[in-house]
Amino acid sequence: MSLRLFTAMGGSQVGGAEAFFVTLNRALHARGLAVHAVLRENPIHTTDFVHAGISYDTAKFGGPFDLWTSRYLRKIAKNFRPDVVLTFAGRASSLMPSGDYTRIGRLGGYYNLKNFKQCDYLICNAPDLVRYVVESGWHGDRVFHIPNFPRLDEALPVNRASLDTPEGVPLALALGRLHPNKALDVLIRACLRVPDLWVWIAGEGEERVKLENLTRELGVSERVKFLGWRTDKAALFGAADICVYPSRKEPFGNVVVEAWGYGKPLVTTASTGPAWLVRDGEDGLLVPVDDFEAFAECIRRVLSNTELATQLVSNGKKRISEEFSEENIVGQYITLMERLHVRRKNQCAG
Repeated sequence: MSLRLFTAMGGSQVGGAEAFFVTLNRALHARGLAVHAVLRENPIHTTDFVHAGISYDTAKFGGPFDLWTSRYLRKIAKNFRPDVVLTFAGRASSLMPSGDYTRIGRLGGYYNLKNFKQCDYLICNAPDLVRYVVESGWHGDRVFHIPNFPRLDEALPVNRASLDTPEGVPLALALGRLHPNKALDVLIRACLRVPDLWVWIAGEGEERVKLENLTRELGVSERVKFLGWRTDKAALFGAADICVYPSRKEPFGNVVVEAWGYGKPLVTTASTGPAWLVRDGEDGLLVPVDDFEAFAECIRRVLSNTELATQLVSNGKKRISEEFSEENIVGQYITLMERLHVRRKNQCAG
């Protein structure tokens, strides 16, 4: 069966969910599905779609009274004639009109479920999100769990000197939106307790000024570099010695599977998603949330113990191969969408 898939996301300019939207579209298109995407205007993502040969449109995705986007989506759906519509997050799900297709909403966070009330089914990327949705009143046979997979590009490592970082120093890479939930203040405080550690923080958000002020207050501003939003993730991973992920609240945790995929030892916190993903001491080190001293200690353990670092990397790569590969996860998406499409056809015929 060759599905026609219409995808939509009205998210932010940058962020993990937005990046995975592009990654999943690329992977589904590469598997032979006819894919048409609609997203907000974003040169980073639209360029990616052009290079991948994916057809797309852009829309403003305004608030609940944005009638223009809803009518525009209806027009696109009428012309494209999809079998399945897959909407990422609440805004696109609430604006997508009903039609002669199966509507699936995809959740990567604890969103307001009223925005998904028109969806036939939901896909959650973490078990705790399934729990949240079912406890909120959705019937279990309409809710499915499919995790994320990492997009693994090839690139030469970033030249450290280009980011004012010396060669030979231990370098930690952190990625994510500069938001309180990401707890990058914990990482900065941990950096103070690992005097030889340098840190790259790749991301953008409302916490940037506050975090930069904290680095100056603690006297670590020379060693902590704020890189802004980056599209060269593979090159950053290539230059780093360790991946750090101190989140306070995280239903899944894309950075976990990215660290595994790029072969970097991982230190993270026991927030919901990482605690589900990581086998502590085997493929990553788990630290209590908000414990910057324990976070610093685990960083020191990894940097000082080559055998431990090698073990974490080896087991992480095994987890990708066995559970979180692109082939595996995309196969789950396709199998589920085909099954739900057939179910709808049979229901209509009956």
